[in-house]
Amino acid sequence: MPGATAPTLDEPRTGRLTIQYAPDAETPIVENPPRFTWLPVIEDEALYLLRLSQDPAFPAAETRTHGPVPLNFFTPDRVLEPGTWHWAYAVCDAEGQPVTGWSATRQFTLAEGLPETPLPGRASRFAEAPESHPRLWLDAARLETFRKAVKADPDHCTWARFYEKSVLPWMDREITREPAGYPGHQRTAPVWRQTYIELQEVIYAIRHLAIGGQVTGDQAMLDRARDWLLEVASWDPMGVTSRAYTDEWAYRVTNALAWGYDWLYDQLSDDERRLVRDALHERTRDIAEHAILNAKIHLFPYDSHAVRSVSLTLVPACIALLGEDEGENGSGEARDWLNYCIEFLATVYSPWGDADGGWAEGTNYWMMGMAYLIEAANRLKSFAGIDLYQRPFFRNTGDFPLYCKAPNTRRATFGDDSTQGDLPCIKTGINLRQYAGVTGNGAYQWYHEELARLNPGTEGAFYNWGWWDTHFDELTYLTDFPLVEATDPPSGMRHFKGIGWVGIQHEMADPDRHIQFVFKSSTFGSISHSHGDQNAFCLAAFGEDLAVQSGYYVAFNSSMHRNWRRQTRSKNAILINGKGQYADKDKARAMAATGTILAAEQRDDHIYIHGDATAAYQSLSPEVTRAGREVYFVNGSYFVIVDSVDADAAVTIDWLLHANQPYDLGRTSFRMTGETAGFYGQVVWSEAGKPELSQVTGFPGVDPADYAGLPESTCLHATYPAARRHRIATLLVPYRRSEPKRIFNFMDDQGYDADLYFTDPDENTFKITL
Repeated sequence: MPGATAPTLDEPRTGRLTIQYAPDAETPIVENPPRFTWLPVIEDEALYLLRLSQDPAFPAAETRTHGPVPLNFFTPDRVLEPGTWHWAYAVCDAEGQPVTGWSATRQFTLAEGLPETPLPGRASRFAEAPESHPRLWLDAARLETFRKAVKADPDHCTWARFYEKSVLPWMDREITREPAGYPGHQRTAPVWRQTYIELQEVIYAIRHLAIGGQVTGDQAMLDRARDWLLEVASWDPMGVTSRAYTDEWAYRVTNALAWGYDWLYDQLSDDERRLVRDALHERTRDIAEHAILNAKIHLFPYDSHAVRSVSLTLVPACIALLGEDEGENGSGEARDWLNYCIEFLATVYSPWGDADGGWAEGTNYWMMGMAYLIEAANRLKSFAGIDLYQRPFFRNTGDFPLYCKAPNTRRATFGDDSTQGDLPCIKTGINLRQYAGVTGNGAYQWYHEELARLNPGTEGAFYNWGWWDTHFDELTYLTDFPLVEATDPPSGMRHFKGIGWVGIQHEMADPDRHIQFVFKSSTFGSISHSHGDQNAFCLAAFGEDLAVQSGYYVAFNSSMHRNWRRQTRSKNAILINGKGQYADKDKARAMAATGTILAAEQRDDHIYIHGDATAAYQSLSPEVTRAGREVYFVNGSYFVIVDSVDADAAVTIDWLLHANQPYDLGRTSFRMTGETAGFYGQVVWSEAGKPELSQVTGFPGVDPADYAGLPESTCLHATYPAARRHRIATLLVPYRRSEPKRIFNFMDDQGYDADLYFTDPDENTFKITL
């Protein structure tokens, strides 16, 4: 009512697991317009009014307002002028009138020349989108053009290979029937994996037969695709392929229905179309309501699977359904869900990193997240002209695998990884090729070509085939993006500040000179697919992994995963009084066990990294007052690692180093000899006294069934006596077996100067002069 006083707006405080208030005065803005996020005042169905002005008094003539905004995040539809701005929000009614007072006023500054990334508003967002089918990948006009191109050249965009390898095999395959689920409905990894593959193959069968039939005009192929589709549409949406039973199974069934409904729309009778649409709609609602209403990813954005469902399933399903479930007023659930997904991807995404492009869950889950994001981004771009790739995160994120998991490395990086010690999944390279097409970066194309060269014939491996068909990837990429010429990747360091990772790649294009070093000390702690590995490092050199992340990701929450892989004792890190960092199921404790990169600098003759993992160790050892690690990578040749630990009571230190082979041990020296490379090590200095060196091969405390038939790694323990103050300096020198290095000199920032002589590399003897 006019003149009435609006109730005060109650602004909740943010926590580590919630979305934050942004933008603010402390955080640099990286795109124009900035992205606005706040904690919801009323979690369900609240509407908001957002106001922006360069005058903190918000005079009417100089204030922009946006609303009603149905979510607690928003991207404006036009850019802002550079300069200082102020913003606030209020809860409003359906007409956009405030029903509460305004929030606290927050301030931000926009620099000149930022990437311009506005998002079209809901009223005009789909104005140019096709109403006919198909809509996923090609619309009707592009499909007709593609048909003509294939008729003129059967190998157009690798069509002939896709048709032979990914279409024809499904003509004679027996149609998959509804899965039986788990024995006694108790989840087991073998049944999960086998059903996962079978349902991924359901996508391949329906999608590829439908595309093959539509492009070639083969009616028998279209009929076979329809038979597959109608079988899947008959399955119980709330049965064993529902989201609640196993979400990854449900995602695949829903995707298969989406592609089938879209590409076989003209092949279905009215009754068949209704059957498929109803099944697709019910399954999409189940997934959307979980992400939006139950998981509330707009409030708690660190739910890996719920966030993944946005790009993996909801975007293609909602595009296929758009307009099909709407009444006379033009509203429909699919439109609302699709708008939510677009705004989430344009505003909140990615919760796992920032504009530097890092991904806190690690390179393997970057690969998975980006694979689905790329699918969604490409579908949105072709369907509605929305180009997510202009956002800084997407333009920079290709650097993350480039610097943190080179194509010839296997176990020399962090996070859960389903490849079980094989080379990176080929999808990593395919993702990089996509970002080459988006950015023109030839180093990304080099990565794609190098990984394809090193890792041929793995397309059928579970960690590839169970997620994607590379022939389809090739076909769709070549229809939408240009080929980019490969260029050698640069040497150097990349600091991913938002996630607390540093990746070093030295001469990556030359296997005889290549050294990779990855260091982590992350504010994300051990949440989700991250581990208790703050201030840990991994090392690979000359074509071989040297200092590795130990263990295997056989299944989430398996004995290996829970008792070893997630724990600090499987890392190249330290234990304090035999304890590492919290890495168990409590999300709040996991995200509180943090680290920080204090410095990551390229200096004249060395790279310097300084990490602080005090909070991570205090999670289990509150007596610790300091846990720091400094790394010096000198002249592109060797590493000096200095650990600093202080505590209120005397503590012992175990300095851990994991390798694929056992060590040769001296009193204060060690050597690991691999197939093509190795490293020498020497404890140069320790205030607490000399360590005792020992080694353990295997995975203590892990069910042997989890690693049956897999190689066992060896952990070096350098155990230091109890003291309240520890200063430990360790030298690591990687070498090629054909040419071991002999002499080095180093000086650190604190004035310690040392000469190292390998007097007899074969006998692992050293002479140190300080």
